[in-house]
Parts: sequence; C-alpha cells; structure tokens
Amino acid sequence: MSAKIIVADDERNITDVCRRYLEREGCSVWVAADGEEALSLWSEHRPDLLVLDLMMPKLGGIEVCDRIRQVEETPIIMLTARGEEADRLLGLTMGADDYMTKPFSPRELVLRVKNILRRTGVQAVAAAKEQLLAAGGAGGSAAGAEKPLFFDGLSIFPQERRVTVRGEEAELTAKEFDLLHLLALYPGKVFSRSQLLNQIWDVAYDGDTTTVTVHIRRLREKIEDNPSDPCWIKTVWGIGYKLDGKGAGG
Repeated sequence: MSAKIIVADDERNITDVCRRYLEREGCSVWVAADGEEALSLWSEHRPDLLVLDLMMPKLGGIEVCDRIRQVEETPIIMLTARGEEADRLLGLTMGADDYMTKPFSPRELVLRVKNILRRTGVQAVAAAKEQLLAAGGAGGSAAGAEKPLFFDGLSIFPQERRVTVRGEEAELTAKEFDLLHLLALYPGKVFSRSQLLNQIWDVAYDGDTTTVTVHIRRLREKIEDNPSDPCWIKTVWGIGYKLDGKGAGG
C-alpha cells in the first residue's frame, strides 16, 4: 500500500503508533498535534486520506473535516474517545467516511485505511461485485459491471465514478458512490444494512449499522428531489434498502 496519509491527534503516543504501523505498509505519513496543523499539512501535501481526532486543540476534527469537504472529497477516518452514538452521527453527517473509537487496534486502523483507499479507485466495488456474483446475485456480470447504468433521470458512469441526476452532476463521496453503484447493479434486489456494511465497508462493526443509515440519508439528499419520499433508493422496512429499477434502460 503506497499512499499519503495525515494523522492528526493531540496524543503523541497515538500519532506515533499510527505512523509506525502505516509506514510499515509503505505509506508516507505526516502527523499533526492540532487541527490547524492538520489543515496546513493537507494544503501542502494533498494526502490520499486523513485520520482526524474529533477533539483537538485550535480546530476540532469536525471543523477540519468541514473545511476540507468544501474543497474536495479526501477520505477521512474520525477518531473519538467517546463511544456515544451522537459523536459518530455528527462525524458521519459532516462527511467523514468512517470512525473509530479509542482505544483502537492499530492493525484495524491499517485494515480500514486499506479498504477505503481501495474503494476510492476505479475498481471501488470490485470486491463486492465478485462476492455477490459468486453467491449467485441476480443480474449483471463482472464484465458488464463497469458499463454505464441508466435509470429514469439517473445515470451512473462507473469508470469515471460519476453520477448525473437529470443531466446535472451529483457530487458524491467515495462511499456514497459505492453504495449507489452496488444498489444499481442489482435493481430491485433488497440489501440488508448488514449486507451493505459488509460489502462496502468490509469491516465487522459488531452489529452497528448506523454508518449505513447515515450514508443512505446523505446519498438521498444529493440525488433525490424529495429525500423523505425517494423515487430511487427505497427503504424496505425491517430489512434494508433497494434501488427502484423502474425506468431502467440503456
């Protein structure tokens, strides 16, 4: 794994351990002790991913995430010392791609970094597609999975990782695109939250599917005319979500 990563935390022992484990994987790592330093390093190096502590001096992780999101969609993992749901929801709502609660295993951090970086490339959902096809998932083929997908007003271009809604570009994060693409590959197929969690995030969350719910909500806000009454991403109550395939073609 060769990537540029910024780790920002005011606890020196955490940044030292994260740097050591990530550098073993071939990453270039810069560390910051506060939010302002993290933003400065981000502006200078334009990393592939950031690991941000939620509570830092000068600027907290949420504010750093918000400022970066105003410019680009660099993947972000948020660290929090508190395991409260409100903290996780706040970080995810502000645009973080993942979160970890302290204390955490540095090996798990490395795994999550690898998963996120793999999914920011053109082959973002390759692993999910292969697993689903191997399991006998309905529709599609591995060869055709990179072809554009057209629905009624919704167009998905996998090779360009681009989505348009009635001709207008939709600015999606890597995870939002992966969720939409996976659902669109199997229109009408119902995915449970746990299935989406395992396929897209590829990490066990001990049954906590909050991150899926938050990302689905954010995705609807970006592509649906009325997110509370979506026409494409439907909730199947008690189970999960599906993409309404009506109007599919092309």
